[in-house]
Amino acid sequence: MCGINGIFAYAPAANAVDRAELLRVRDTMIERGPDGAGVWTGDDGRIGLGHRRLAILDLSAAGAQPMHSADGTLVVSFNGEIYNYPELRGELERAGVEFRSHSDTEVLLHLYRRHGPAMVGRLRGMFAFALWDARARSLLLARDPHGIKPLYYADDGRTLRFASQVSALLAGEGVDTRPEPAGAVGFLLWGSVPEPFTLYRGIRLLPAGSTLLVNEAAGAGAAVRYWSLSAALQRSVQAAAAVPAGGEAAFMRERLLESVRAHLLSDVPVGAFLSAGLDSSTLVGLAREASPARLRTLTLTFDDLQGTAHDECPAASLIARHLDVDHTCIVLSAGEQEDELDRFFAAMDQPTIDGINTWFVSRAAQQAGLKVALSGLGGDELLGGYATFAEHPRLRARAHASPWRHAPRLYRGAHRLLGARL
Repeated sequence: MCGINGIFAYAPAANAVDRAELLRVRDTMIERGPDGAGVWTGDDGRIGLGHRRLAILDLSAAGAQPMHSADGTLVVSFNGEIYNYPELRGELERAGVEFRSHSDTEVLLHLYRRHGPAMVGRLRGMFAFALWDARARSLLLARDPHGIKPLYYADDGRTLRFASQVSALLAGEGVDTRPEPAGAVGFLLWGSVPEPFTLYRGIRLLPAGSTLLVNEAAGAGAAVRYWSLSAALQRSVQAAAAVPAGGEAAFMRERLLESVRAHLLSDVPVGAFLSAGLDSSTLVGLAREASPARLRTLTLTFDDLQGTAHDECPAASLIARHLDVDHTCIVLSAGEQEDELDRFFAAMDQPTIDGINTWFVSRAAQQAGLKVALSGLGGDELLGGYATFAEHPRLRARAHASPWRHAPRLYRGAHRLLGARL
């Protein structure tokens, strides 16, 4: 992951960009991008972009950011990876576009030149970026369809500030830090802060699958959603109808293999988290098939789980030997867990009741020299792996057959009647 940030003083009455603030906010995110840093400010001092780099594609200086077009009219600061960038690059080259790097970042500049903000519909990947258009005097913020990469912004009516982390924006200036009740209530209800809220009234999270366009003439408009889950599900239903009977397993396997192959796109070694579960084991097996490169896998366990049924290391080691991958089991002691809690909470940025296992295995991956790792997270949600996915339909069917099924309607009627009399 990288860290991006910027300031756009779009109103005439706004103060010019404070370069010291820009750098301070950027370097708050040094752990997101330890491989390099860059900054760019416009000649008139009204716009500035910062970047902390984690180098994955094109490790040379040609891939450094913020990256600008050859004529200097477009500048982008980008976090993430575009998995279909080789196809997009080939398409652009056939149209006569000349590239100066082998980075997926440069594809964004050329796509925007041809398609404007609509270019986000062509991207397959996980991303958050800010793109400055000097001719239109506008700043485009965009976030991937599933919201994998974060992008927070604060707008005081004159100046827009944005960053990859809430804590980074708090290191700057001009942000309304009064408590946001919706963010706090959302966390207490669901265990995480629901978008677009944060814990601060003046900071918002750009919704997943959305863009935000800011220009000098109109300021910041409303976020525009370019992707919706319902539309994606409709397309999936149509695609599923075309799969011949008996060919479902082969179809699923080919789609998974193609997705894993796309995620292996990297100029640095790629590892994987192997928990011995179905999801991660399948991903590791497909990764071995998709690439001849040696794959390094990691399994995390805790010292108090060793020798119990909850210790995943023995089964993971068997799977690793079967798949012929370089495997490491990391055993975490209670003392190590306690020692890391402060760093875990500091890195959390926004409160959540989940993620500590991912934090520890990611820490182990970093210590092993890995920057990229595949994970089976999300597999149960996508493929109905949790027992609740089967239990909820059964409960719903029983509720429809229950003699109490009319109770909600009776309650609402009584509430209206009593309310009218009160």
